[in-house]
Amino acid sequence: MPTSLSTRVVLYFYGVVIIFLLYLPLVSVGFASISKARYLSFPIKRYSTKWYGEAVQSSTVSELLTTSLWVAILVTIVSIVIGFFGALAFARYQWRYRTLFQKLILLPIFFPQTVLGLALLMWFNSVGVIPSWKTAVVAHLVWIAPIATLIVSIRAYSFDPALEEAARDMGAGTWTILREVTLPLLMPGLISAGLFAFLLSWGNFPLSLFTTGADSTLPEWLYAKMVSGYSPLVPTLGVMSVVGSFLLILLALTFSWLIRVNRESRTTQKQKILRKL
Repeated sequence: MPTSLSTRVVLYFYGVVIIFLLYLPLVSVGFASISKARYLSFPIKRYSTKWYGEAVQSSTVSELLTTSLWVAILVTIVSIVIGFFGALAFARYQWRYRTLFQKLILLPIFFPQTVLGLALLMWFNSVGVIPSWKTAVVAHLVWIAPIATLIVSIRAYSFDPALEEAARDMGAGTWTILREVTLPLLMPGLISAGLFAFLLSWGNFPLSLFTTGADSTLPEWLYAKMVSGYSPLVPTLGVMSVVGSFLLILLALTFSWLIRVNRESRTTQKQKILRKL
């Protein structure tokens, strides 16, 4: 349906306003990270990148980044594995109470994270487990693994099971089908699930606050600094975290594109071979 000029103007204006409201806080944080003054004020009179140098050289920041990375990486790997096999269980097999189990597994997504974190902390204490970054991994998985399962399931429900049946009719075994058919078809969903899992774990604050114990992740440190005494390292680390997340998204998109190109190339080669035969 053709769009009138007035409608296009309203839509463009709406889009610009929404984008402005979404990214204005990030722009403010960016300016704060390059201001030489301890506190941000406009207009900025003196610019400096010394806070970035202090962040790179700080042993505290290095320890925080290491802890946060370990938590996020482990959560990502386990979430992808759980999401992959969970999606196959729900999308490929008919079994009793499947719908009930699917709803129960997805239910933690809708729990308030503060309540979930408190419940996990009480459970850890009741079984004698001392909270640390390792218990934070478990806490993150309780909330993030269902999200990864949901993302992969969307992909699993969308492709035709006849492809697997055709491979089985041609004599392929279960693991061959899994490696050559199922895994490539689910790869976009797995990449998306892994990306979501990493970013959600990396930036999670409520669950980490309750379950890390003496250890600390980057979001916890940023909050503590804002409460106890503001430091210019807060916006600096915030900008570094946003830039890192953006680069990770670009890496995931590039990897997904390379997989698609490789799959199309292999399909073309197989078609050429079949034509020669």
